Amino acid sequence: MRLHNLKPRPGSKHRTKRLGQGESSGRGKTAGRGGKGQTARSGSSIRIGFEGGQMPLIRRMPKRGFNNARFTTQYNGVNVSDLNRFEDGARVDELALQAVGLSNGRSDGVKILGNGELSKKLTVIASAFSASARAKIEAKGGTCEVAARKSVSAAKA
Repeated sequence: MRLHNLKPRPGSKHRTKRLGQGESSGRGKTAGRGGKGQTARSGSSIRIGFEGGQMPLIRRMPKRGFNNARFTTQYNGVNVSDLNRFEDGARVDELALQAVGLSNGRSDGVKILGNGELSKKLTVIASAFSASARAKIEAKGGTCEVAARKSVSAAKA
């Protein structure tokens, strides 16, 4: 295979619709731009939220309160039933969960949730546990250890 032999896959390339080619073409006269006005002109672009000079809705709405969402702790949830894929007596931590694809993506840690049943004795190390998950793990003879949280200053260093 050489560069001059490369072709796009069949059906991936569409013929561009030719605008303004007479009324019978379906895109004649105004060429899909509607009637007259600013948007009918070439080179026209109106930014998102612009309302023709009227005070935009986003500026009319009152701005009240404080949003603390930026500082919340985001956990990746892992159900107790998902822990059954580990060997009996295994030590399950965040790295082990990532290795099997149970805890992927950006987060501040892993929280073990109590959905499902556990059939093995495990030592689980996570950032947080729900009460039902802790009860199910300990009922099978396993242990729950809360992992030390990474401090903000340590993460920046």
